[in-house]
Amino acid sequence: MVLYVLMAVAAWLVWRQHEPWRRSRSALTLWSLQLAVNSAWTPVFFGLHEIAAGLAVMVVMLAAIAWTIARFWPLNRLAGALLLPYLAWVSFATYLNAGFWWLNR
Repeated sequence: MVLYVLMAVAAWLVWRQHEPWRRSRSALTLWSLQLAVNSAWTPVFFGLHEIAAGLAVMVVMLAAIAWTIARFWPLNRLAGALLLPYLAWVSFATYLNAGFWWLNR
């Protein structure tokens, strides 16, 4: 829950930036993409029981989060920093997902 609040506040901080709007919109599009990938992981891993596919989703999610942070940072450093705990958590979750895949291959 806390991570989602941090994600929302980060997006709000970028959304309220007045200039340059094109860069803010592009960064928020990336934020939306990483949120969509995030929402795909649970049904893939738990619903379909596809551990390898879940791991692939996690790797894409990590890349999308890192890219989002890179785009948020120049617009609002606090917004970029607020996503760092999320990146850390998803990194740990990727490690766990990789462990499940390794043990069940």
